[in-house]
Amino acid sequence: MKEYGEDEYLMISGIQHFVFCRRQWALIHIEQQWSDNYRTVDGEIMHKNVHDPEFSETRGDKIIVRALPVSSSELGISGECDMVEFTVSDKGTPIFGRKGKYNVTPIEYKRGEPKENESDEMQLCAQAMCLEQMLCCEIKEGFLYYGENRRRHKVIFDDGLRSRVKSVITEMHEYHKRNYTPKVKRTKVCNACSLKNICLPVIMKNKSVKRYIELALNDYEGD
Repeated sequence: MKEYGEDEYLMISGIQHFVFCRRQWALIHIEQQWSDNYRTVDGEIMHKNVHDPEFSETRGDKIIVRALPVSSSELGISGECDMVEFTVSDKGTPIFGRKGKYNVTPIEYKRGEPKENESDEMQLCAQAMCLEQMLCCEIKEGFLYYGENRRRHKVIFDDGLRSRVKSVITEMHEYHKRNYTPKVKRTKVCNACSLKNICLPVIMKNKSVKRYIELALNDYEGD
């Protein structure tokens, strides 16, 4: 099985961007462009409240850890889990520095409400797959917590979801290796995208970024 070097790791959080729009992902993760809107700022505030790497507490038979760094050399990804719960279980896995065995459950916090696509589920599943490699364990389920309804939604990490996660991550690596930014494919979600003023879906509909820049430079030189 191929293993990636750390310099090839892609961000787990990029899975959500990639599933939402391949071009958006490329603009952010290849061209290093970003622009905030209300949704991204609100989401960042929520994650700042959750992400405290110094936070760890014990509640009965459960240990709760926040902002846990995870990675996988098999998938070539890295990132942070918003929260991971370790629950005492005879069928669980040993955890370094702790007595007993534990079931491992990743939890991801999202602003808003459940999406029409499964980008959130795929991001959470990728975190679980990283934890499985790191801890030599099996994780069957996790939870997505949405700020809109303040509820946890269970996600089952079945073979189908795992296969789709692997396929998307493989495609991400192919794009990144080629340094490839897809052309515009305008859809109804473009208006909600934080990068619409960078992507320019209307102007760029029939031309590449390279061609747009060439035309702009020619116009400038002609003035």
